[in-house]
Amino acid sequence: MKFHLGCQLNYTIPEPSTLVFNIQVLNNDFQKICRETLLIDPKLDTDEFGSPYGEGRYFRVNAPAGKLQVSYEATVDIEHFYANPEDIQEVPTADLPLEIIPLLYPSRYCESDKLLQLAQSEFGFLNSGYSRVTAICNWIYAKIIYLFGNTDSQTSACEMAIKRAGVCRDFAHLGIALCRALNIPARFFSGYAWGLNPPDFHACFEAYLGNRWYLFDPTRLVPQTGIIRIATGRDAADVSFATIFGTAQLEEMQLFVEPVWETGTAKQENPCYTTAAISID
Repeated sequence: MKFHLGCQLNYTIPEPSTLVFNIQVLNNDFQKICRETLLIDPKLDTDEFGSPYGEGRYFRVNAPAGKLQVSYEATVDIEHFYANPEDIQEVPTADLPLEIIPLLYPSRYCESDKLLQLAQSEFGFLNSGYSRVTAICNWIYAKIIYLFGNTDSQTSACEMAIKRAGVCRDFAHLGIALCRALNIPARFFSGYAWGLNPPDFHACFEAYLGNRWYLFDPTRLVPQTGIIRIATGRDAADVSFATIFGTAQLEEMQLFVEPVWETGTAKQENPCYTTAAISID
């Protein structure tokens, strides 16, 4: 599928500040950028760099006092990898690639070591594999209320297990923590999502199963085939869309995601839902 997407971020900056942005989509074998534009107003130099903790394209802006507008647009062609969930097994820790091992550890917002008892009591008796991660997502969807204003940027997976209400970021953190508590590597996924209302940056997670990363979204707000990757990391601390060093006030944020229909292709209201396991990495 092909999507046209983008965002515009408008800031008021009282004094010179440095901002690090993570809004550009990733380019890999399954997600190809056809074209993209990044505009900074006023025109300022940018320094781009990669993440040491996952995948992502970050750029730094040193902004003077005043107004700052950041606009990004891209057209992306996504080729999903589909697999039968029944064929996907968990990978024993002894057989995991060494670079995957760190994604078994607790992290700032995913305290898997504190959720061992919950994970074992709810999921420890289930058959291992893709179905167990699906059971985790089903449990989160049933137990956690999607609610704005009940959590903030400091809320962790442990707090979410108690509060039982939050947003996509919180759903992802809890899913990651429960997976890691069961020795399933998991990582945070940030992206654009077609059909999300109101439009916003979306968070879900990936679990490492059958020697590749598979996408999971316990919010069930959008079809997984309509999610476009921006970045991955240990948790939200690694993939924030904007990190401010100084003082800056976000005045306005606008996002859009639209399908690009090829000539002769029948239009659909939403991307197709599927029961297959999906990977875009």
